[in-house]
Amino acid sequence: MKKLIILALIALPMSVFAQKFAHVNSAVIINAMPEYTKAQTELQTLAKQYDDEFKRMQDEFRTKYEDYQKNGESLPETMKQRRVQELQDLDKRLTEYQQTAEQDLAQQERTKLNEISEKVGNAIKEVGTAGGYIYVMDVTSGIPFINETLSTDVTDQVKAKLGIK
Repeated sequence: MKKLIILALIALPMSVFAQKFAHVNSAVIINAMPEYTKAQTELQTLAKQYDDEFKRMQDEFRTKYEDYQKNGESLPETMKQRRVQELQDLDKRLTEYQQTAEQDLAQQERTKLNEISEKVGNAIKEVGTAGGYIYVMDVTSGIPFINETLSTDVTDQVKAKLGIK
């Protein structure tokens, strides 16, 4: 029984060394993906469209406000009230449009990045399974130290799995 316990104590540290660990830098992978570049371009285009429309709306407001300032005194009271109401409505539309645009842009970004992250995550799982690794840790998640002599960097393998150079 003593020999069995001693043998188990000796074998236990050896089994720890037999385990394989790997690490990956998903930020490097994501930045190299054509899908990421395409998503960034699409988001920039969408942001510009929203910005252009917002500027057009601001110009309309500014024009009507300047017209009101020039001609407001000479208008009958009912027309003044109608113009003030129109300016208030335009201002409200501007605020609502800006909020909606920001929300939509953020949602589009989340959707695109989630799709990309899922694709990278699946590739990491496949590489980890194929390599027989116990863990594949992502260095972008803030791991303070990785002993690179005991852990294998599989970033290039994941990039290859995704068809990235």
